[in-house]
Amino acid sequence: MINPVGSDSLKPLYVADDATRAALIEEARDLPSVEISSAAAANAVMLGGGYFSPLAGYMNLADALGCARDMHTTDGRFFPVPILNLVESVDALAGAERIALRDPNVDGSPVIAIQQVESIETVSDEQMALMTDKVYRTLDEEHPGVAAFHGHGRIAISGPIQVLNYSYFETDFPDTFRTAVQIRGEIEQRGWQRVVAFQTRNPMHLAHEELCHMAMDRLNCDGLVIHMLLGKLKPGDIPADVRDDAIRTMVRLYFPENSAMVTGYGFDMLYAGPREAVLHAYFRQNMGASHFIIGRDHAGVGDYYGAFDAQEIFDTEVPAGALGIEIFRADHTAWSNKLGRVVMMREAPDHSKEDFVLLSGTRVREMLSEGIAPPKEFSRPEVAEILIKYYQSL
Repeated sequence: MINPVGSDSLKPLYVADDATRAALIEEARDLPSVEISSAAAANAVMLGGGYFSPLAGYMNLADALGCARDMHTTDGRFFPVPILNLVESVDALAGAERIALRDPNVDGSPVIAIQQVESIETVSDEQMALMTDKVYRTLDEEHPGVAAFHGHGRIAISGPIQVLNYSYFETDFPDTFRTAVQIRGEIEQRGWQRVVAFQTRNPMHLAHEELCHMAMDRLNCDGLVIHMLLGKLKPGDIPADVRDDAIRTMVRLYFPENSAMVTGYGFDMLYAGPREAVLHAYFRQNMGASHFIIGRDHAGVGDYYGAFDAQEIFDTEVPAGALGIEIFRADHTAWSNKLGRVVMMREAPDHSKEDFVLLSGTRVREMLSEGIAPPKEFSRPEVAEILIKYYQSL
């Protein structure tokens, strides 16, 4: 199996020993505490599960700026985006060396982690602009990722953390949420060596399904990990439980036994296009995937990124040798009426647009809301049935 990034083994920050974790939970009762942002809580979940290994916690400002500029920390370690704990105020921390981090996404804001405070720094307007521009390629506050990043506060608390729980992900999605450690374990148990990962924040239509089959066949992979985002999305996106049901139904009916795993991870979407694609590749390598599918406008939103920017960044900005995972570069896939099957559009140069079955997202949502299933060339009927039920419940 492929090694984690920059190491022979994962370094998860979740405190797995029950007695040690119980002692830390008790310690947290007497520590100064701060409620962190949803993004910082999601980063704690990713750090806890080994996805961001070998990071030991939240970055200081110098490391964050380095990762934004050229994807390296000050000591030369590769990481594609800043991982920060940004807060509005540290008045309640009173110079504490250890603090409790409270989760904003769970009722009562329980402690999700304990942080050793190494530095507290104020982020200037210029530094915030630099990180925003490099990671999101825009300063536009209408960009949902930019708006979220700018809403976290300007005080960065850096230092290693000890993670005490996985927020709401483990309890709300017990059959789907998995850590990088757990996914590696299951890949090993299944005996897979070549593994391709597919990222999704949406239900999978026929074109997505066939793209996964195509990648598995061309890469000669033993298995597929469908890795679903379970964290916060933008308004209008389909809830995780509905996506989960739709994807599991598709896998059960249309994938051979022991060929696909349906899993999920706890993270708030950045919508950062190319930079987020690199982050996705980073933590897919950590979870044990040897290959990763990146398609048109991966992790994008609106018109902020070019169709294939998320593929090209691996040629133009990711340092050689920084990642071991290989990228499967996909084009838009659609049903060809000429060929009677799903194809990548770039591989059908003799086709015109009218030769494909293409439906806009708006049109699909309208159809589902009206109780009309999209054509079988676009969506599996069993998947459409689940989505119709959801849209008609709104």
